[in-house]
Amino acid sequence: MKEEIEKIRKEAIEEIEKIQSTSELNETKVKYLGKKGSLTKTLKNMGNLSAEERPIIGKLANEVRDMLEEKFTSKEKEIKQQELQKRLETENIDVTEPSKKSKLGSIHPITKIIKEVEEIFLGMGYKIEDGPEVEKTYYNFDQLNAPKDHPSRDLQDTFYITENIILRSQTSPVQARVMENENPPIKIICPGTVYRSDEVDATHSPVFHQIEGLVIDKNVSMSDLKGTLEMFAKKCLGENTKIRFRPHHFPFTEPSAEADVSCFVCGGKGCKVCKGEGWIELLGCGMVHPNVLRNCGIDPDVYSGFAFGFGVERIAMAKYGIEDMRLLYENDVRFLKQF
Repeated sequence: MKEEIEKIRKEAIEEIEKIQSTSELNETKVKYLGKKGSLTKTLKNMGNLSAEERPIIGKLANEVRDMLEEKFTSKEKEIKQQELQKRLETENIDVTEPSKKSKLGSIHPITKIIKEVEEIFLGMGYKIEDGPEVEKTYYNFDQLNAPKDHPSRDLQDTFYITENIILRSQTSPVQARVMENENPPIKIICPGTVYRSDEVDATHSPVFHQIEGLVIDKNVSMSDLKGTLEMFAKKCLGENTKIRFRPHHFPFTEPSAEADVSCFVCGGKGCKVCKGEGWIELLGCGMVHPNVLRNCGIDPDVYSGFAFGFGVERIAMAKYGIEDMRLLYENDVRFLKQF
């Protein structure tokens, strides 16, 4: 067996020296060192050797294997260097030739609206606050004066993870957290993603985006709220935009209102965008309920405040004349490149 191993070593070295390509190298390596290679087959017959011969032949076989591995590695480096040199000598690159055109994306309309709204309110002295999307019911409901039997707490409206942990249904919990941890005056907006158990259709989605605002200070009134929203509407939707309040009910504000804006397409005359009414429903708002202030450790006899909130998708649909909300999520470049 010793002579056989020596023969394999000699033949392998001769073949390795003649190799000219990577494919030849791989074939030769398999031929000698592979699972069915000649050296491997020889070693399988060691069981027929005596106890005295096995360690001698085993040592020789390992030495030959290591030596061949080293030869193959060295030859591989040599071939790769030769191939690289050949490429450098034969390949020509014209660095003056125009490159392929790069297609640049654009800002998504939802992101565009969020950034625009943030700039408007930053200009009015507001801060931007953020909070967790996986939220406690304590902040999402309890601190905001929503009782245990309030419809918004039902399973058909809210995504529950546990009895006390949910996917936030509004960005209002951010307001509650800020009121708990900061002393008035407070002047913030809270943009973010929210979740509600809605069926997907042209005007609803289980995942959407909200921006809410909060102001807490001494002597804050409903007229301050209307003036703020009028300025926002003019900056966002056009200087000729008008705003009106309609009475409404929210558990965390009292009094509460729905705010409509005059249709920026027809100027209030009536068109398909405003469905002939001349007004477009924009957001909910109101004066912060005294219970909410007390829950967050703020004295309602000293401080008052207002809050408002709206869906970003609704603003985008109104501003850009989008009739189906699903278009905002389908990632169709033909649609998105318009913005």
